[in-house]
Amino acid sequence: MKSKEEEYGIDYGRVVILTEKQTLRIIPLGGVAEAGKNMTALVMGEDILIIDVGLAFPDEELLGIDAVIPDFSYLVEHKDKIKGIILTHGHEDHIGGVPYLLEEFKAPIYGTKLTLGLLASKLQEHKMDSSELDLHEVKPRGEVDIGIFQVEFIRVNHSIADGVGLAIKTPLGMVVHSGDFKFDHTPVDREVIDLHRFSELGEKGVLVFLSDSTNADRPGYTESEQVVGENLQEIFREVKGRIILTTFASNVHRIQQALEAAALSGRKAVVVGRSMIHSMQIAIDLGYLKVPDDLLMVEEVKDEIESEHCMVLTTGVQGEPISALTKIAFNEHESIRIREKDTVVLAATPIPGNEKLVTQTVDGLQKQGAKVIYEADSGVHVSGHASKEELKTMLNLVKPRYLIPIHGEYRKLVHLADLAQGLGIPRERIFITEPGDVLEFTSEGATASGKIAAGKVLVDGLGVGDVGNVVLRDRRQLSQDGILIVTLTLDKKGNIKTGPEMMSRGFVYVRESEELIEEAKEKVSRALEKHEGKTTDWSTLKTTVRDVLGKFLYEKTRRRPMILPVIMEMEKK
Repeated sequence: MKSKEEEYGIDYGRVVILTEKQTLRIIPLGGVAEAGKNMTALVMGEDILIIDVGLAFPDEELLGIDAVIPDFSYLVEHKDKIKGIILTHGHEDHIGGVPYLLEEFKAPIYGTKLTLGLLASKLQEHKMDSSELDLHEVKPRGEVDIGIFQVEFIRVNHSIADGVGLAIKTPLGMVVHSGDFKFDHTPVDREVIDLHRFSELGEKGVLVFLSDSTNADRPGYTESEQVVGENLQEIFREVKGRIILTTFASNVHRIQQALEAAALSGRKAVVVGRSMIHSMQIAIDLGYLKVPDDLLMVEEVKDEIESEHCMVLTTGVQGEPISALTKIAFNEHESIRIREKDTVVLAATPIPGNEKLVTQTVDGLQKQGAKVIYEADSGVHVSGHASKEELKTMLNLVKPRYLIPIHGEYRKLVHLADLAQGLGIPRERIFITEPGDVLEFTSEGATASGKIAAGKVLVDGLGVGDVGNVVLRDRRQLSQDGILIVTLTLDKKGNIKTGPEMMSRGFVYVRESEELIEEAKEKVSRALEKHEGKTTDWSTLKTTVRDVLGKFLYEKTRRRPMILPVIMEMEKK
């Protein structure tokens, strides 16, 4: 059997420029020009490699939607070519879409120990058995062959343990993917980002660099996670009453520091919230979270929850409606009631789109008398993403021929492109993309060569993709102006026998708008008189009702309720 070097005529120890033209396609399917649902496909010959399968959280416009995932249609169409899925770390915006992708097809999945542990928990929620899947645990500096690609994993620091960047060797050259990263020289787990390896790759030659852009507009450097631990210890020393702390359940390092601060201040820790308990148990079982003896208590220990020498660790840092903290904020939690001496610490910043929910939660807590520490300058949160100076350093280390900014809204991608130009990377070698853009790389150069079907697929309950623009439009209309249901009973010839009757929901209160409703009924009756005995086409009659009522109600109320005509046919006796 031929080696890869013999088959493709390459040397994996140096930059590859082929004499024979081959094409590498890089296709962002999410995570560019948007926040969340990170996903990228590398395509070469008959092989496809997928990097991350994330989801995004719905904004206020997506009424009733639970999650947003990438459009998998291109991958489903080419599922026979997919050789593997790599997960860079265990955050929802990188692994949350995996269960939905696995409904379409199965492929080998590669990730670090914690990432696969969190994925297994997520699959269990979707009633999938991870033991039946082809999961491969990887380690930093480890390498795996995935089809035509040889992938090396590089340790990075982020706001979750076990994050990695990627060095992907292809027959055309080296592709480096940063993952989500920052420079943390004093990480909680003492596992420092492997800058030496990034530098080595840069010296050997990097064809394409896909770089995190989340903080490309933030000056300076991102602070170390250790800063949060020091500030938490100071807060815990000064606070005399009970402390309720909330953070992301996946942020093992912050949870570790909160537990240590509690121990140093002589407090017991009580864990509240299913996802927090579950994520912590995974981290403990895998050895990523070390719990001091006799410190961790469970929610059912009521006496400890009431004690002033207690730290309650809970979920709800994003103001999620069904989270423990939100229930506490609105006095709806079965075990915890806010007292005036309580201090609530929100050790995270709102995800874009969640600001209003977080504000409502903070207001609810403060109305009940709690002191709330949540501002960005309070020192209880630091970002997990590199700021401008770190991004400049990384670009200087990797020295890519081509740059693709990823993991950020459009303005963030532009900021990174500007930084790169300032470091000497020509603008024509920087590609700012949107989901579905196809970038082609050959030995002769690189071009943006077109677009594939990509975008957002909405998840609503058990339905995936069955809610589209029409349904969302109807939901928005219902939320704004309500609905008016008009019922009629007609005979076989189209003559009105009973009605019209009207029922309002979210439009007007019928008992206080009797004059308006009676006038509306009269308008409908007159309009339908023209059709009586002439048509039994119910769709024509329904359109007439909508048109007449829509115009009349807007003139009278300046509102546009959804009008739902219901026509029943009288049975012949």
